[in-house]
Amino acid sequence: MERPARNRAVAIWLLICCGLVFVMVVLGGFTRLTGSGLSMVDWRPLMGILPPLNDAEWQRVFAMYQESPEFRHVNAHMDVDEFKSIFWLEYLHRLLGRAIGIVFIVPFLFFVIRGYIRKREWPKYLLMFVLGGLQGLLGWYMVKSGLVDVPHVSQYRLTAHLVAAFLIYAYMLWVAMSLLFPARPGAAAHPWYPRTLGLAVLTCVTIISGGFVAGLKAGKIYNTFPKMGDDWLPAGLLSLDPFWRNFFDNTATVQFNHRWLAIGTFIAIVTYWFTARKADFPERARPAVNALLHTSALQVVLGISTLLLAVPVVLGAAHQGVAMLLFTVMLYLLHALRRA
Repeated sequence: MERPARNRAVAIWLLICCGLVFVMVVLGGFTRLTGSGLSMVDWRPLMGILPPLNDAEWQRVFAMYQESPEFRHVNAHMDVDEFKSIFWLEYLHRLLGRAIGIVFIVPFLFFVIRGYIRKREWPKYLLMFVLGGLQGLLGWYMVKSGLVDVPHVSQYRLTAHLVAAFLIYAYMLWVAMSLLFPARPGAAAHPWYPRTLGLAVLTCVTIISGGFVAGLKAGKIYNTFPKMGDDWLPAGLLSLDPFWRNFFDNTATVQFNHRWLAIGTFIAIVTYWFTARKADFPERARPAVNALLHTSALQVVLGISTLLLAVPVVLGAAHQGVAMLLFTVMLYLLHALRRA
């Protein structure tokens, strides 16, 4: 098989892995929003593949959950049948993580043996696998923060877990696109690449701020727009000491920052799209410019709707999923402009 065909096969495999990570992020949103994330109070990477298979096993797992702060302070009314409703989402989330590892490592070994992936390229694929394993550890580190005294995970650890998922996704997607769209010798970055990179950084900062909103459940307060309650600047916006803690620990400040970062990002994207219409873009970049506008508009509508309705589960998970879709479009556009 010729090298372009081999590269295409490897790229398709990586894109499948990207799709699974995308689903993983959305499922993680459902897990968080339904309060399922702390239902599994132990972590067994190998032996935990099978769920409870009989009543005795369910009673054992439920007894472990009853020792957790979430049960004692939030779900003390639950019986074992109600517990199952939150257990299954977290179980599926962890099971999908294991499945992604298998979907990655088995084809990787096949491609190595068959020579599709050359020896000098092994390190970058092994790095993907290592990062995936570390993401599992980070997920458990996040869960542990909610199993001590307060039945809520740390917003810092939750945001780190989310950002790590985006980074792994970005790395795999970038390598896949480089296989599908190899740069021509001597190709240079498009003049619009620096400003597109700046727009991507702004988008990422907005996404990261959304992680702190999720971690603090800051979307449950000030469910009005554009004002926060009756004010543009809510009371207690900078009430924590030291000053920097307000940006990460103050629910009012975290929501304020995210909503205006989102509006600022949308305005920047609209401006970018309007001025880019007359620019000489590569052919494959033009659809991405339009998709950037459409996806960001959808994300703003979803964000405002999620806020006004006090974060219903479906809208909240959709908002997280569209954030990743917007991130995907941005990556595609950056790749098209980097070696135009």
